[in-house]
Amino acid sequence: MGWLYLLGASIAEIFFALSLKYNEGFTKLIPSIVTAVTGAGSFGLLILAIKTLPLGTAYAIWTGVGAAGIAIAGIFLFKESVDIYRLSSIALIIIGVVGLKIFSGE
Repeated sequence: MGWLYLLGASIAEIFFALSLKYNEGFTKLIPSIVTAVTGAGSFGLLILAIKTLPLGTAYAIWTGVGAAGIAIAGIFLFKESVDIYRLSSIALIIIGVVGLKIFSGE
């Protein structure tokens, strides 16, 4: 169950980061509410995940999935760079996340 909580926390983290772009310094109501809800949800689910998963593994996966997810979202939503260096860096994050999952012992 911890892995499902961690997946949910990671997805919420992506939406949290995206909502930061849209809330314009917390001056827009709906994006600001989304920021608060997804931020709290992300942390809440991470707290549940670390009850059964190793803290270092869970935290690294949470941040890695969030970082890779928001970088990929930035490419599609904000027309951010799609050069080989950026894509390679995202791939390395994903490889690291997969490695942590495989070798976590859980």
